[in-house]
Amino acid sequence: MHKRTKALAISKAVKEKVYERDCGLCVLCGSLGLPEVHYISRSRGGVGIEQNIVTLCCPCHNQMDSTTVRENLLRRVKEYLDLWYPNFTDAEQVYKKE
Repeated sequence: MHKRTKALAISKAVKEKVYERDCGLCVLCGSLGLPEVHYISRSRGGVGIEQNIVTLCCPCHNQMDSTTVRENLLRRVKEYLDLWYPNFTDAEQVYKKE
């Protein structure tokens, strides 16, 4: 497996930590969700670490991925992550080629 691919993947351990942190609920609407959404997307190099992953339900995930409200939802997700990781920068959530 390529180093970048591995870095962007979400491990089982990270999914478990995020699920516990988010109580298994969508951080946007409070519905049941899954801990498999990158705040900084994989296409932009977003790594699979708990500081970059949130739990979202399917409807909110779909809205965040492909609608005109994407920027608003990303802002809300960022605010949520900042509550948990106040000193963690976006730059630390992006894969850097070694």
